[in-house]
Amino acid sequence: MSLLTIFFTLLFYFATATIVIGLAYRIRLYASTPTPLRIPTTPAPISAGGVVRRMFFEVTLFNSLFKSNKWIWLFGWIFHAALLFVLLRHLRYFTDPVWSWVAFIQPLGAYAAFAMVAGLAGLWARRLLVDRVRYISSPSDHFMLALLFGIGLTGLGMKYVAHTDIVALKAFCLGLMYFDWQPMPDDLVLNLHLLLVALLMIVFPFSKLLHAPGVFFSPTRNQIDNPREKRHLPTATSSATKQAG
Repeated sequence: MSLLTIFFTLLFYFATATIVIGLAYRIRLYASTPTPLRIPTTPAPISAGGVVRRMFFEVTLFNSLFKSNKWIWLFGWIFHAALLFVLLRHLRYFTDPVWSWVAFIQPLGAYAAFAMVAGLAGLWARRLLVDRVRYISSPSDHFMLALLFGIGLTGLGMKYVAHTDIVALKAFCLGLMYFDWQPMPDDLVLNLHLLLVALLMIVFPFSKLLHAPGVFFSPTRNQIDNPREKRHLPTATSSATKQAG
């Protein structure tokens, strides 16, 4: 077994453990943080069904962002929608036989990669060209955009410039899942692509990308606006609350 295979195998096991444990810890932290007050953003729903509808449109259509800034919404929605198709398309490397619906979306996923890079370019241009946004942008913001941009470009490079051995790549991916290590294809663009993906998985639980699970725990979005009808009590108890008690 080559050193390249050993390196990427251990790297992806480490990256997977990091993102799973890190996300579990963060989600547990979000869920256990008390919300002392009713602070839903108006106009707010007054029923549980209304909250479900609000969260659905917030997660799928970025409703509040659309009302705030149409240009940011456009590039942000394009990027996230395209990213979803790209991720679903990659399921072909982890299923054998490939599920029928995954095979069906393969052409869409290929074109979605272009949309993903275009959306990222628009979001990055905003951070570089808009003065007030550039002022509040930190190095980590640019790093995450560069990381995602690099993943998109190397993915397109493997599809349209330097083709890789997808049969060997699928064998490697399935081998990771079943703990049956298979040789890693020795392809420079592929190796760079997978290295960037593993890096993204490792930094994900410590980055601003945590808005993905965090939106479900946002009290401005997930609360019912009924402070007059029902007394609000914090749903979780923090260590500080315990000490105060």
